[in-house]
Amino acid sequence: MSTRITVSALVNRPVSHVWAIWTDPAHIMRWNAASDDWHCPRAANDLRTGGRFSSTMAARDGSFSFDFEGVYDDVQEHRRIAYTMSDGRTCDVRFAEEEGGTRITETFDAETMNSADIQRAGWQAILDRFRAYAELRN
Repeated sequence: MSTRITVSALVNRPVSHVWAIWTDPAHIMRWNAASDDWHCPRAANDLRTGGRFSSTMAARDGSFSFDFEGVYDDVQEHRRIAYTMSDGRTCDVRFAEEEGGTRITETFDAETMNSADIQRAGWQAILDRFRAYAELRN
């Protein structure tokens, strides 16, 4: 059985706003990186059950890049996105309205190349960048 990792953030915006920023490729390319020395030069999103998504994660210095992609298993607008990554791992993203904003909780299968702590830190960093970006957008 694989290790499951959970990360979470409270975004001080309504769920409709959070959902739009999370799912629009033009926005995804602006927030989808774990640190300032990485970026997301390409994103595509067919947001429906059975639809595909893909984003390119790249070092800004051009030294490394990879595609993060998969297929949506379940899409429930403003509530849930579940998907299977191209390597067979799964992820479940929940959006829950809370006082003051929207709680995003991601639970995903860990991969075997990096420690759970490194993976948790990387996914949390991306989620934190999302929160900061989404809170600044109207």
